[in-house]
Amino acid sequence: MHENLKEKRKQTILKMTTEPTYKPSKIKELATILQVPPHDRKMFDEIMEELVREGKLLKNKRGKFIVPSTINLISGTFQGHAKGFGFLIMEDEPEDLFIPAQSVNGAMHKDKVMCKIVKAKSGERRAEAEVVEVLERNSGNLVGIYEQGKSFGFVVLDEQKYSKDIFISKKHSKGAVSGHKVLVKITNSGTENKNPEGEVIEILGHSNDPGVDILSVVYQYDLPTVFPNAVMQEVMGVYDEVLDKDKKGRTDLRGIPMVTIDGEDAKDLDDAVSLEILDNGLYRLGVHIADVTHYVKEGSELDKEALERGTSVYLVDRVIPMLPHKLSNGICSLNAGVDRLALTCMMDIDSSGNVQSHQIMETTINVDERMSYTQVKQILMDHDEELRERYKEFVPMFEEMEKLASILRKKRERRGAIDFNFPETKIILDKEGKPVELKPYDRNVATRLIEEFMLVCNETVAEDYFWQEKPFLYRSHENPDPEKVSSLTQLIKNFGYEVKVNTQKTHPKDMQKILSDMEDKPENTIISQLLLRSMKQARYTDDCLGHFGLAAKYYSHFTSPIRRYPDLQIHRIIKYNLHGKLKGSKEKKLGDRMPTVAKLTSVKERRAEEAERETIKMKKVEFMEDKVGRIFTGTISGITSWGIYVELPNTIEGLVHVSEMNDDYYVFDEANYRFVGERTHKIYQLGDTVEVKLIKADKALRTIDFRIKL
Repeated sequence: MHENLKEKRKQTILKMTTEPTYKPSKIKELATILQVPPHDRKMFDEIMEELVREGKLLKNKRGKFIVPSTINLISGTFQGHAKGFGFLIMEDEPEDLFIPAQSVNGAMHKDKVMCKIVKAKSGERRAEAEVVEVLERNSGNLVGIYEQGKSFGFVVLDEQKYSKDIFISKKHSKGAVSGHKVLVKITNSGTENKNPEGEVIEILGHSNDPGVDILSVVYQYDLPTVFPNAVMQEVMGVYDEVLDKDKKGRTDLRGIPMVTIDGEDAKDLDDAVSLEILDNGLYRLGVHIADVTHYVKEGSELDKEALERGTSVYLVDRVIPMLPHKLSNGICSLNAGVDRLALTCMMDIDSSGNVQSHQIMETTINVDERMSYTQVKQILMDHDEELRERYKEFVPMFEEMEKLASILRKKRERRGAIDFNFPETKIILDKEGKPVELKPYDRNVATRLIEEFMLVCNETVAEDYFWQEKPFLYRSHENPDPEKVSSLTQLIKNFGYEVKVNTQKTHPKDMQKILSDMEDKPENTIISQLLLRSMKQARYTDDCLGHFGLAAKYYSHFTSPIRRYPDLQIHRIIKYNLHGKLKGSKEKKLGDRMPTVAKLTSVKERRAEEAERETIKMKKVEFMEDKVGRIFTGTISGITSWGIYVELPNTIEGLVHVSEMNDDYYVFDEANYRFVGERTHKIYQLGDTVEVKLIKADKALRTIDFRIKL
């Protein structure tokens, strides 16, 4: 509550100071204008300090507070580059600013900085800025490899966005030796000509030891490794089985046939599905979601820790759960053959995919079978006789589910939902954590079936609460930036294809049409990637802004409360509402809380995605390390001025640098995304199949280098 009140007062101060009539004032004058009572003065002073630290206000030499934009200053986060330059990333601003190396002025990656704009945006060239002040140093963990010199050491950071190594004096090395992965803290940021200084905080192990590579990523992204004692104390009080008293007052659905369908190795099963055909021909789809809020009470230590984590993080060799295992794999997991508490959304759906009616209720369920995607695919697509016999009671339900999923998918396609079919990578590790096999994840009839059921459920719940005008969390994906859409359409025209898109008000159907038109074209991959980059990032909001990618007016995340906090928060709101408690002060309190939860969970989601991507990239490079010199067949997936990107069938991508294209002098044809040989007129373009030789796989830099086999 304290944090929500603080955030509200922050917004009040910002609103007042950005008014045209505002004149720079001292803190006492501001306190008088805002009528801050004496007992709130300490909080007011803290808020003003925070606003200065965040770069939203400036305090001049006379002690008066100024809005930075009024004197051509702007704040944000500095994103560094290994070559010394960087970018200013600003909250809620679609385009970042370029900061040349000579204008960095001591800022380091992830520092909060104040900048002045020195060059306005011109055409495709972004605006330039100069760092005038470092507001706050990055306090996050820095991880790297320690290298020992004669009288001192230095740390080469894993994060490539730092342009300098960290100098470590012998007394601050903690006994680290060359090759150790270490956690380091910067004690002096250095100067333009002098490296930053730091001290080793912890030795994670030798860089070649099993598991140390992933552990480094865990520390680099400041992912939590253990649950606090206070949380585990609360968990001890949770029973292993559902108590009879907890089933009272709930709708008993234990007689309805239902199954879970997940990956073979999934342990946190938070959704079960059921389907029956009604006498009037409607499909009655039941989506039964684990009632996590029954065990994670509002304001408890468990709840606070879950919000702090925001989401479970799925790394290549481990899961960092949002909730302790006793809940995530135990009492909250919808394991087959045991009673479980659920929040159920029952939907009656017609033959066109329209939800005619629905009901959300607290239920008691007992899942009949724990099915895997592979099993359901074998039943429906491969007609595996042994499996069809084993699950003969459920085969008719699976077949009806397949029909309903197809109906729902066609409805989404008609309204313009965009389906990016980028292959995700499944990495198989041995006992030592070394990658032994890489393959694309199988998207099949079973995965699509669950996907469609969860989508329609999430939409139904969001629409219901939008029209009830209750505090809520929505999953929002706003319309793309018109300039980016304009650049994309021009690029497609350069490939010789005609596209008609309203760049000022793009409709999802426009994007969907581009994807379908390009499906069999060699440029398909690059255009899909550029199309994705032209879009904004989906995020959580307390306002219903719609979901562009799904072409949905209303969308939320309701179906995964074991692993996502927004879903858990939504469940809590729904349950208060079902019990008639979502009114008065409770409704106001939750309404005030939603912007904070939306912002925090969006940030934590991005952190998890980045960490997951980093571990996949790392293991891909490691997989290729012992294959240097081998020949592979791949497809040209990207072309840039510095070379050609080639993707192999197992999803590994590497670069053929222009310097390795040495049978001719190749000219980059930017308009048509291709290289043309000056003497031979040989062309390398998107979609071409090429044979490449692996010449380098660098795990530290996360890079794979190829040479085209001549």
